[in-house]
Amino acid sequence: MSIAQTTVNGITITFEDKGPRNAPAILLVMGLGGQLTLWPDEFVDALNAHGFRTIRYDNRDVGLSTRFDAAGVPNLKWMFVKAALGLPVRPAYTLSDMAADGMALLDHLGIARAHIVGASMGGMIAQHVAANWPDRVLSLTSVMSTTGNRRLPRARKEAMQVLANRPMSGDPEDMIAYSINAARVIGSPGYPAAEERLHRRVRSDFERGWYPQGVARQMAAIVADGDRRPMLKRITAPTLVIHGEDDPLVPVAAGRDTAANIAGARLMTIPGMGHDLPLALVDTLADAIAEHAKGVAVAA
Repeated sequence: MSIAQTTVNGITITFEDKGPRNAPAILLVMGLGGQLTLWPDEFVDALNAHGFRTIRYDNRDVGLSTRFDAAGVPNLKWMFVKAALGLPVRPAYTLSDMAADGMALLDHLGIARAHIVGASMGGMIAQHVAANWPDRVLSLTSVMSTTGNRRLPRARKEAMQVLANRPMSGDPEDMIAYSINAARVIGSPGYPAAEERLHRRVRSDFERGWYPQGVARQMAAIVADGDRRPMLKRITAPTLVIHGEDDPLVPVAAGRDTAANIAGARLMTIPGMGHDLPLALVDTLADAIAEHAKGVAVAA
């Protein structure tokens, strides 16, 4: 993996730029606490094979990008209470700030327009990009994400429990064991990860850039963002919404709500898919995204 760093928006962003420089670009935006490595290499390779240039990166406050230590760790329980009461929540940074990071990265790479693909929180960030930088977006693909509509079904109990019970010991082996279990709980029941691959990926990510404090600040940004449905009405980019029908963390109703609030959006639901990008679905996902992006190119 060829990794580079650049300074944009006053912070350091770590990224990988892969594929022909003259090919149409796809910006891959990962979700809560997820490093760029959560986009499987096989998925990136499949998009490259379809003729695209791919840019995947560590969001601010995760992996090898700038960490916001000086901001402190937010009290998430209190933030959830304030949000439920309609009181203002003041995060260290916003999802719009994170969207601006992605746009600044494209500026650094000399890319005027790109296809934007976001997963989970990355889908929320991608929604901000499409709504606020419409002239930069060739197409939008929102994967296993949501609108922020508070009336949508909540995560399943087991998914909420595993996220709420993060070990506090700081022991590396405890953290790795927790992460493996969490991946199993929120993962795809129809496409369970091979144990050896899952263990190897979790340990590698832990050693590369485990940083739970950043996860809390990113969650605060999500809470502060609220209901995006009014913003989604402004999106004009051709949009594909992909969602697992068996997602225990962000139920499929959230994908349906996303598609319903973006004019002309197409919805693709996948039986057996949970809240991950399983190896068995890499080609299905890459094919769908490539077809969507190429369809936009033909229409243009």
